[in-house]
Amino acid sequence: MTACPRKIIIALAVITVLSSVVAAQEPPLRSITYTLSMSRPTSHLFEVSMAIELPEESSTKPLQLQMARWSPGRYGVFDFAKNVQEFRANGRVTRVDDQTWSVDPGGANAVTVSYKVFGNDLSGTFSQLDERHANYNGASIFMYVVDHKPNPVKLTIKPPSGWKIVNGRMDRAGQTDWTFPNWDELVDTPTEIAPDWTQDTFEVDGKKYHVVVHSFGPEGGKRPALVKDIERIVRAEIAMWGPPEFSEYTFLIHYAADDHSGDGMEHLTSTQIIEPGALAEPGVYESTLSTVAHEFFHVWNVKRLRPEELGPWDFTRPLRTRGLWIAEGFTNYYGHLMLRRAGIWSDKKFFDSEAQTIARIESAQGSRLMSAEESSLSAPFIDDAAHVQLTNLHNTAISYYPKGELIGMVMDLLVRGRTSGKNSLDDVMRQMYDEFYLKSSNSSYYLRGRGYQTEDLERVVSQVSQTDFTDFFKRYVRSVEVLPYEEAFRYAGLRLVKSQAKEPFDAGLSLEFEDRTAMIQNVRNGSPAEEAGLQANDEIVSLAGREVTKAWLKTLARYKTGDSVPITVKRDRRTIKTKIVLREPERIEYRIEEDTRATAEQKALRNAWLKGTRN
Repeated sequence: MTACPRKIIIALAVITVLSSVVAAQEPPLRSITYTLSMSRPTSHLFEVSMAIELPEESSTKPLQLQMARWSPGRYGVFDFAKNVQEFRANGRVTRVDDQTWSVDPGGANAVTVSYKVFGNDLSGTFSQLDERHANYNGASIFMYVVDHKPNPVKLTIKPPSGWKIVNGRMDRAGQTDWTFPNWDELVDTPTEIAPDWTQDTFEVDGKKYHVVVHSFGPEGGKRPALVKDIERIVRAEIAMWGPPEFSEYTFLIHYAADDHSGDGMEHLTSTQIIEPGALAEPGVYESTLSTVAHEFFHVWNVKRLRPEELGPWDFTRPLRTRGLWIAEGFTNYYGHLMLRRAGIWSDKKFFDSEAQTIARIESAQGSRLMSAEESSLSAPFIDDAAHVQLTNLHNTAISYYPKGELIGMVMDLLVRGRTSGKNSLDDVMRQMYDEFYLKSSNSSYYLRGRGYQTEDLERVVSQVSQTDFTDFFKRYVRSVEVLPYEEAFRYAGLRLVKSQAKEPFDAGLSLEFEDRTAMIQNVRNGSPAEEAGLQANDEIVSLAGREVTKAWLKTLARYKTGDSVPITVKRDRRTIKTKIVLREPERIEYRIEEDTRATAEQKALRNAWLKGTRN
């Protein structure tokens, strides 16, 4: 007899619940010990062994081991199992699927597993082993035992001779072994192993901070100043949040000097920051501090105060959360604001940065198509994800980083304005941290407290602002209306000025240059370039009869609305000649400036906002 759909659904639900109960009641393993070796650094192969002691009742059950598909903090799906090789065990091994291996212990009370992982990417997500150093991010290296991520784990590292180890969980100099309360915290501890990194230390309110720098290029004598400025950022962020929940914290900073490695990644007691240049080079010092301000803010926002789906994680499928515009976007906003509060940025520098973000969002076609919540749900597609299939994401998607940054800034000013400066987004974030992390009962084995939903932020910001933010969330968070910049800036005696750029046309083109070759990276939907038949990946031979350079916008600026601009491109084996008919100027500039009619109350609110003081 065929069951009716309702009965099938109920049956599946019961099976799911029973399965989860069985998993939850799975007896803990007696021990899980990892050993990490790197006997041949030039091979780029990390060597991992696992010693797993089984409870007596589990000695006849197959044990499953999995590699994660992705890593917390970077939500693109990378399938780390693709770099696993030479998996061996003392029991019968079966490859279950692309990320899972099964080992039958055959009645033995212990299982030993070994495998190698290829790693040659210096980033906050992947791992690198070469003749200079080993740097690993745990999710790309360490398998977990299925149903046993909550179990305590041990780690021993065997470095090459003369290399030393550093991470955010060091208890003593020369340490080579660690114990973690669970697998999640093991992989939340990025580690650098090398002969030549440096370490500086400072203290704030009894907490110790380590600045570890591994430079593959000249530092230009800037490291002492860098450490002092990092301390200024730490003090500014603690002034807002209050004492952090750790005794020591480590900044792992790499100056790769390879012109392509760059990243920043947050962790519970450390951050890993990679710059593609050398510290002595122009702009690299400033870029480092900007990343430090962002990543250290994550100590509270994301690593502890977190959306419901951010820990513990299911690494068998992509992340699904609506809250990354808060987790990452608000952190973007506060990262910039904290540079101002630390005295590293001026008012103008901060205003210019936010104005550039406004220009980026308001000129993006995707900002009229994708909401902040939808952007968060699309993270596996847009967070540094690689695409073999051609996509239209350039035209349809928006990043939750800048979108959330602007929502945070506008929300902050609205709360300040509507409470006459008595409350702010700072108060909202502190109340959220207190309610969901410090005072909530633990929802899982992972950390304290529980995660939040975006509706929780909506409730708290309404309470703190003493006004109803339901309409704000409906229009600007869950829909795509332009944020109420005018109202927000008015409270601080500022105004947003919009003007046509000096080079007003781009015709809907985005170009990228390699050597002397100009390639079309994207063609905006409905643009003059699209109407001219141009496509992404076309190589431009000439524009307006000239060779195309990085100053191509100046070429278009010689024309006016309605003019035809000849363009020649190569596509596949064809040479195509066409004309772009220019329409109204597309390129708009924004600036935030003081309103000359600002009142004393507005100026006081602005001062409190920028300095982190009470109005």
